[in-house]
Amino acid sequence: MIMLTKQEGELAVRLARKAIEECLKNGKKINPDNLPKVFKEKRGVFVTLNKKKDRKELRGCIGRPYPVLPLGEAIIVSAINAARDDSRFQPVKPEEINDLVIEVTVLTIPKRIKAKPKELPDKIVIGKDGLIVAAGMSSGLLLPQVAVEHGFDSTEFLCQTCMKAGLMPDAWLSGAEVYSFEGQIFEEIEPGGEIKEKDIKCGE
Repeated sequence: MIMLTKQEGELAVRLARKAIEECLKNGKKINPDNLPKVFKEKRGVFVTLNKKKDRKELRGCIGRPYPVLPLGEAIIVSAINAARDDSRFQPVKPEEINDLVIEVTVLTIPKRIKAKPKELPDKIVIGKDGLIVAAGMSSGLLLPQVAVEHGFDSTEFLCQTCMKAGLMPDAWLSGAEVYSFEGQIFEEIEPGGEIKEKDIKCGE
């Protein structure tokens, strides 16, 4: 996957914020043109909304794990979904927007980890890999930064991803399919403020 430049990453986050503001304040979906070429490529992406307090508090997170939409469209739709449609939270109110920091994670294509179940933890690199666990009609995804932020080791990361899928924590030991992917993360430091590329390996 060709990585986004810093300027493209900043644009991705601003695009997400603009999509949320326009949707919540005016009930409209933005349709920008003249986006850089990379935004026309199909990419997986997640948009995460966090309340900016003493410590960040999740307010919504939705995305597309597979490259089914052009990146620009995927960011816009995912941002709106994260603000309105995350079933874990009440929809974001327009007056909340200025209290939220926005994070955009552009994903590589998930690939199945080919290993015996007991060997799966050794195939996962914390600070690099995100996970998808799937069994039957159930699937769950956790972004790479989740393991770092919560201090999970690879075994706990697998268990938590299984639970995100609505499965038993040890489903990865009993035939559930496990996929890994990487993410390039851009986030606001302050609501609507400076944007940086996040290096989760360094905790930044």
